[in-house]
Parts: sequence; C-alpha cells; structure tokens
Amino acid sequence: MHFPRALFTVALAAQASAHGILGEIITDGVRNAAFQTDFIYRKQNGNPTPDLIAWSTESLDRGYIEPNSMNTLDINCHVNAEPGALTAQVAAGGKVDFFWPDWPHDVGPVLTYIAACGGDCASVEKSSLSWVKIDEAGYDGQWAAEKLINNNFTWTTTVPSTIAPGNYVFRHEIINLHSGAKQNGAQLYPQCVNIEITGTGTDTPQGVPGVELYKAQDAGIRFNPYAKDMSTYPIPGPALYKPETLAPTPVQTVPAEPFSSSNATLPEVTAVTPTTLSTRTKAFGTRTRTLGSRTRTLGSRPTAVAWN
Repeated sequence: MHFPRALFTVALAAQASAHGILGEIITDGVRNAAFQTDFIYRKQNGNPTPDLIAWSTESLDRGYIEPNSMNTLDINCHVNAEPGALTAQVAAGGKVDFFWPDWPHDVGPVLTYIAACGGDCASVEKSSLSWVKIDEAGYDGQWAAEKLINNNFTWTTTVPSTIAPGNYVFRHEIINLHSGAKQNGAQLYPQCVNIEITGTGTDTPQGVPGVELYKAQDAGIRFNPYAKDMSTYPIPGPALYKPETLAPTPVQTVPAEPFSSSNATLPEVTAVTPTTLSTRTKAFGTRTRTLGSRTRTLGSRPTAVAWN
C-alpha cells in the first residue's frame, strides 16, 4: 500500500546519529500512531503519554540492539520495552504497513514476526513470547532496506490467511549491515505493536524465544556487504512460516566466515486511538538525501498536521 503522508509532527529535536523508529502503523487501512522518543521524557517528568498499540522503549537515541545483546530480553522489542495499552485489528490475509520516517540505512534485510499473547497483549510478559517469522526479504539485486526507502519509507507485510484468530504482538525489524563486517557491527532495530488477527484460520505455529532468534556470528548478522557476493546473503533467524509448517522451526545458525582487520521541545502530541483519521496535505518540493556514495531523490513529504 503506497499512500501520501499527512502525519502528526515527528520533527524530533535530534535525529540521533541517523537512527530510526516507526512513525506509524497502518492496519487494513486504519492509521495508528507509533511510540516516539518524546514520550520517554514525558514519563520521566511525570507527564501523561498517549495510549498506543505500539510498545514503549527507553531508547533515547532511537538507536539499535547490538549483536552482543542478542541474548537479552531487549532483542524482543527494544530497550526495556513495555506493551502498548491498545490493540489494533487486521484480518488474516490483510495487510500491515510499517512507516519509518526518514529511515537512512539502505543495506540490510527487513523481517516481520508474530507472537501469540494468549490473552490481552497489554499485559503480556516479553519473556513469554515465541516468535514466528511471517515475512522476510534480503537481497535480490536490491536490499530490502533500500526498497523500503524507495516505497515512501514504508514496508508492507501480508498476514498469512491461515493464522488462527487471536491477539498477537507483531515484531517488525530492520537489520542495518553497513558495519556488518565488524564483530558486533550489525545494528538491529526491532519495533513491536499489538494487533488482533481476525478470520477463520486455524494454524497456531510454534515460535522461537527472542533470545534464540539470532547469534552474533550468524552469517546473516556478521556479513560484509561490500566484499561478498550479496546474492548469497542468508537471511538470519528461524525459517519463514508456511501454512503447512505447524511443527517448531529451528533457528538456522550458520557460522560467518572469518574477516580480516582491513574490513571495513517536541510539540504537544494528542493521544491517539487506533481509528481512521482524517488528514490534510500540502504540496511541497522535492529534496535529496545522500546515502553512502549515492544521492537519492526522495518523494514528496507533506506538511505535518495534527491528528483529528
């Protein structure tokens, strides 16, 4: 789903080190606000924050999870993540669009997982979640992260029509591999949201705990995108869910090849509930962004407006 943007203001005071977070999640066409860094400061100062479908984190720099932290609970939904209070809804077979405003990194895979909550996701413990990969893309002549940028900073995941109805946490993730050649160089950006899947599916595939998703030396984590044949890039994590796959899908851990040392004041935000929102847009000019050694012309970006 490619659509024009008329978002609430996401002009964060610091675009910290060109890292990124979700700005919006669209579930079967319904727009839902994501968690923003400003909310961390609000909580610290005792101010209210909006109820969201998105999980909160304590990552003040919009940063990443490093490979050395893959064995901690932060790998699930980011630093000290806590469940969102609300739950959106999508039909099995429907689509979820993940919008990453100004995402800068164009080298790496994009993945989406789900984990059944077994009840209300607002009270689920992240340590109890078992992740099933329902969407993945790596390199097919173009990196998935670059496709996301070219698609108005948006990634669309189709929910398998065979998944049983219920409350799920969706774990959407970009892995930045610009520094993947180095030990502990990959950057993982997991983002979580609560979504109820509706429909008549019956599959309840068994997933993998977050701390078992990846290992630091996996070939898809420690990967030099500048010295290798990228067409052989192995997407990390457990096997992709398929309707006939009801048994546990083990994590495929492939050791990486050895590398030589030569390798290289937010405005007030109105609380948002997951309902369809009216928007207004203004036309504006075209701007360019330089990524690596290439200059890309980015699409039109509307003037920020308030949520109604």
